[in-house]
Amino acid sequence: MDANGIEAEEKVSASRKLGRDDAAALLEGRRRLVVAKGKKVAEFELPARGKAPDEAVDAMLGPTGNLRAPTIRVGDTVVVGYHEETFDALLG
Repeated sequence: MDANGIEAEEKVSASRKLGRDDAAALLEGRRRLVVAKGKKVAEFELPARGKAPDEAVDAMLGPTGNLRAPTIRVGDTVVVGYHEETFDALLG
């Protein structure tokens, strides 16, 4: 548990490369995706059932085709990339 009282359910080493299929699997059962790239933040509403839109999965990947870090699941939301205001809103 960190100083904010947040406990990680699972940690994955950054040396483990996660690709498109892994990114898509992270979205299963989630309702929202928030992707931060620099100062830009994009939000995607995800379907309750079925496959996530390709556009949403594409946004999660970096130029090498690997899942960008950090990637965090908070309830029914997945957050990819760092954006301070987004983290404050979701994590308190």
